Amino acid sequence: MASSSFSNSPCAACKFLRRKCMPGCIFAPYFPPEEPQKFSNVHKIFGASNVSKLLNELLPQQREDAVNSLAYEAEARIKDPVYGCVGAISVLQRQVHRLQNELDTANADLIRYAFNEIQTPLPSPLGTGVPSVAPHQRSIEFGRRMGSEGGNFYQNPGLPLPYLPPWPDSPSGDFNERGGDGNM
Repeated sequence: MASSSFSNSPCAACKFLRRKCMPGCIFAPYFPPEEPQKFSNVHKIFGASNVSKLLNELLPQQREDAVNSLAYEAEARIKDPVYGCVGAISVLQRQVHRLQNELDTANADLIRYAFNEIQTPLPSPLGTGVPSVAPHQRSIEFGRRMGSEGGNFYQNPGLPLPYLPPWPDSPSGDFNERGGDGNM
């Protein structure tokens, strides 16, 4: 009569295996009747006999973690029969690596930006009273190139310039003699 007093529904494992679930069933605490797919996946990948042997060899406090690991691996193997959870782990590791590289790049850009903001202007070597900025900035390099190599852009022999050119002296030498005011 003891077996008739055990009227609870069978665990998912016993239900799947179509056997009577006894009070000391090794599967009952880990495969509840509400989760039939969990045991179905584990049985398909590992087999009920192997899972039963594994659970009997483990200490009771280790069994729940073992069942959760088996269930996770079984679900991963069903989704990806070749790699299983190793494939999912590899994808996540690649994603972490890519995101770490993006973070490193963003931090480097932030440091460069902060460094450029902190730098103070250098004194003007031209004597114009306008401080020049760090030589690595493109606009100054462009202005210096235009002044030293491409000076023909600003030179017009017939018309004087109404302002001082950004380079120290013009190739014709007129500007220093006139004082840079553009008058003849």
